[in-house]
Amino acid sequence: MDPEVTPPSSWSPGAEPRPTADQAAAVTHRAGLLRSLHRPGAPLLLPNVWDCRGARLVAEAGLPAVATSSAAIADSLGYTDGEATPVGEMLDMIARIAAAVDVPVTADLERGYGMTPVELVERLAAAGAAGCNLEDSDPRTGRLVDAGQQADLLAGVRDAAHACGVDLVVNARIDTHLRPPSGEPGGRLDETVRRAHLYQAAGADCVYPILLSDETGIARLVATGIAVNILAAGGAAVTRLAELGVARISLGAHLYQASRAHLAGLVADVAAAGPGHQPAATR
Repeated sequence: MDPEVTPPSSWSPGAEPRPTADQAAAVTHRAGLLRSLHRPGAPLLLPNVWDCRGARLVAEAGLPAVATSSAAIADSLGYTDGEATPVGEMLDMIARIAAAVDVPVTADLERGYGMTPVELVERLAAAGAAGCNLEDSDPRTGRLVDAGQQADLLAGVRDAAHACGVDLVVNARIDTHLRPPSGEPGGRLDETVRRAHLYQAAGADCVYPILLSDETGIARLVATGIAVNILAAGGAAVTRLAELGVARISLGAHLYQASRAHLAGLVADVAAAGPGHQPAATR
């Protein structure tokens, strides 16, 4: 067993090598429901969470699905973003979140944490997740991956899901606006559209051009007929993105960052009110 992988345990189905037949059937049902929620013009809204309490709040608010944020989970566990979290620990948290709610869960898996497509599908299904994000840049180098190579990975995941007898909703993140290729800005959008077509042909259900915010660019991508996921900083942009025909809206690490800032303020207030407190500069 990989030393970075958390050993199997009774509370963490994410650590198991394969889903049971009952788990596979449940995941397949939830994947079908999750896919049906991707409706251009009436987008699926996903406030990304990092723990069970957040997942329950999303479900209790009436939202029909839950998404995780790899950056938020990593930071909450004491790691940096960029696949620095041991894959077992990431899957353990995904498993806990999926077990905490009755709605479909889609997991941010960065670029797969080095798992083969078969291992990724089996362990994600064992964790109870019905979907995943897979990005097309290498978290370790910060460079875009060749589009054909990424399409092969996505096709491998789709084939593995079929072979394993489970369904999985695949959201293909496109990092051309996060890690721009060389050339003119207009070429960046052309490359985004090119990758979107390749990834759809490879089996992706949705494409996620992270940091694409230009309305003209979003409209051009939507016009291809591919389901599009856009990152929004908050609720204000949701109505406009729906008007543009977006099928899915994510908040990324926004909620986690806001919560962390609020907590830091509360801690600072408590510290300032404590007896004998002295500003750091006077100590």
